[in-house]
Order: sequence, then structure tokens, then C-alpha cells
Amino acid sequence: MKAFQETQRFDQWWLRILLIAALLVSVSPLIFEYHTIVHSKAELTSIGTSVLIILALFLTFWFLFKLETRIDEHGIQYRYLPFHRKPRLRSWDKIRSVSVRKYNPILEYGGWGYRIGLRKKRALNVKGNMGIQIIYNNGRQLLLGTQRPQDAEAIITHYMTK
Repeated sequence: MKAFQETQRFDQWWLRILLIAALLVSVSPLIFEYHTIVHSKAELTSIGTSVLIILALFLTFWFLFKLETRIDEHGIQYRYLPFHRKPRLRSWDKIRSVSVRKYNPILEYGGWGYRIGLRKKRALNVKGNMGIQIIYNNGRQLLLGTQRPQDAEAIITHYMTK
């Protein structure tokens, strides 16, 4: 029994830089004005709150948001946390076609994340521009982002030829 399994997280370098920059901006009054201004308790509370919010955002993106994909003899299973509590299984008999393709996340779906497009199209992606394109028997389409397109294509070929 062959299977493809992948878990992706929002761990892009540019996202880390944005969060670090936001942290630096929020604590800059403490760093740059420490010698000239005596901070009131309200100012320190405000700065502390900003830092906590930014850290909470970082931790949310890093630990909570992730895309899990599994392809095996039963079909294609996916879960996009925190939107799906349980994995969604799409059996092979419900799938008309499936392929791995390059796509433009911004032009085709408006970016990354849990994307709902026009004309029965959805995308669940975290990063990159490679995806597993699924077309169901009813015409609906789902694109699952992948960072391992060759592995996904090999397992899809294995199960689609059976």
C-alpha cells in the first residue's frame, strides 16, 4: 500500500521578517526613547499588549494554520487547520481527474490560504505555486498546494491507472 503524506505550514522567510519588524516597531519606544522619556504605566501596558498580540499572531500562523494532505488507495484526504477539524476524504470514484500542475496563486485564486474562487473552484494552499488539481464528477474543482509535486504525481499516477 503506497501513500503520499505532506504537512505544510506558514513558515515563509518573508512572513517571519514581517512579524519581527512588527515586534521591533512595537518595542521601539522602549529601545530608542529609553533615555529621554520616562514611560508611564499606561505606555508600558500598551507596548506589552502590542508585543503579545504580535507574538500570538506568529504562534497562530506557525502552530495552528497548516495543510495536511494524504493520497492513498482510499482517495485524497485533506485537512486545512483550523477550518477543518476532521480530515476530508474524497474517494477515487468521486474524482473525474487529478493532476499536479503549476498555477498562479494570486491571479487564479487571489493569494494563499483557504481560497474560494468563482465557477465552483477552491484552493487550499500555504505557499509556492505547485498544486494537486482535483476535478470531481460534479464539475467542482479543488486545488491542494504541494511542496512535493514529483512525489504527489507518482502516487497519483499509481492510483489513477488502477
